[in-house]
Amino acid sequence: MTHDLNTAIVTGASKGIGAAIAARLARDGHPVAVNYGKDGEAAAGIVETIRNAGGRAIALPADVAQPGAFKTLFDAAEEAFGPVGILVNNAGVMANAPLAEASDADFERQCAVNIGGVFQGMREGARRLQDGGRIVSLSSSVVGLYPPSYGIYAATKAAVEAMTRILAKELGPRGIRVNAVAPGPVETELFLSGKPDELVKTIKGANPLGRLGQPEDIAAAVAFLAGPDGAWINGQVLRANGGIA
Repeated sequence: MTHDLNTAIVTGASKGIGAAIAARLARDGHPVAVNYGKDGEAAAGIVETIRNAGGRAIALPADVAQPGAFKTLFDAAEEAFGPVGILVNNAGVMANAPLAEASDADFERQCAVNIGGVFQGMREGARRLQDGGRIVSLSSSVVGLYPPSYGIYAATKAAVEAMTRILAKELGPRGIRVNAVAPGPVETELFLSGKPDELVKTIKGANPLGRLGQPEDIAAAVAFLAGPDGAWINGQVLRANGGIA
């Protein structure tokens, strides 16, 4: 049983990849709950953009690392739009440093958001999503590339991939598909911050397609997995990276 136009929750959707995912799912006909952690103004702007294009959306604050956050998100999304059929675990944080120099605080925060937040989303989704629903979580192509200074971040994303594959088997009997998208370098404020132009040029040149990904590239991959054309895709990690890994 499918619910192709049911409500979607997208975490970390106030900007960057999350905002593009929210806009794409709204364009595909889904009412969207735009979750944000801190930037309510940006989230309100995404909601306004969606509504101006004829879609339906609301902004919902929640720190996904906090216990009970997803219960609140599901309750509010259901009250606004009805049953939730899609959960996109996009929220994440990154603090790069060689392992010998990484702080306890950086380790704990990345684990809390990137692993804990996804775990709590998956758990609430397993309990609350309608049969035939979809869960898509964001991993990263650093799992496979393993670049220096990404040790903690890559470890958290590897955990996301492991949970994805296992949850897909657990929820398969209910027709709920569980997958992940692993972007390569994407041209967002988060990615570009602190990187000199020469480094960005080098990263572009390392990609077979000669460019950085765009948020819309990742949104399209998520929309495929969340939509009817991805009906036979389950327990997989789609590396949307232009062939860099």
